[in-house]
Amino acid sequence: MIVLLFTYVLGGAIGTAVPDVAYIDFLMPGIFIQVAVFGSTVTGVALADDMQKGLIERFRSLPMSPSAALAGRTTGDLVRGSFVVLLITVVATLIGFPFHAGPVKAVAALALAALFGFSFSWISATIGLVVKDVESAQAAGFVWVFPLVFASSAFVPVATMPGWLQAFAEISPVTVTVDSVLVLGGGLWEHLWKSLAWIAGILIVFVRLAINRYRKAVSDAHDWGSAHDIADNDRRRAGHRRGKDVRRRWSRG
Repeated sequence: MIVLLFTYVLGGAIGTAVPDVAYIDFLMPGIFIQVAVFGSTVTGVALADDMQKGLIERFRSLPMSPSAALAGRTTGDLVRGSFVVLLITVVATLIGFPFHAGPVKAVAALALAALFGFSFSWISATIGLVVKDVESAQAAGFVWVFPLVFASSAFVPVATMPGWLQAFAEISPVTVTVDSVLVLGGGLWEHLWKSLAWIAGILIVFVRLAINRYRKAVSDAHDWGSAHDIADNDRRRAGHRRGKDVRRRWSRG
């Protein structure tokens, strides 16, 4: 739907900012990245939901490492996100979007978009493990994603933005990755290394943060469960003592 909206409803007005190319050629790399980034927020929401339902505590009894549990979640979301990107590609092709550089670079461009979304899913996972409830994960997951995506070259050239915003947009990971997808679509390779550097940096930082938060969440859930069990045992013992006292009084009576 967003492809059709930008192409046929907004494309006539926005497209004047890129007179040298068809707007759909400029638009689609941004759409690929937007879909990948927005889809990554599902990871944090799902993890927060798992924590609310007590699923994280159950994982503690299984012979698995924290990294395996998180890798399974993020990899599953990567597969789902890749399918969505492919679906968007089919829609774009039907309305006239061509990959000018051939099938190999086209596949590489889509793979780069999916990998970028995968790196952002680790940010989302960290957020979901920190906030611990679904509503907060939804809010915290989107409040920073929207300005990051729209303050970039995803939909309009950076040169059309105010000077103070251009300084941010030019180094934004979204901008450099959108430009890299354009590069893989048939241009120069000057932006690709920046995108790969952003992806590597995000993964290095947030994989470790997410695993640490996951371990803490499992530990906290275990401590809470242990305290809850102790309280239950105390209540049962107190109830047993009260029952014995009642029976003694009845026997004396």
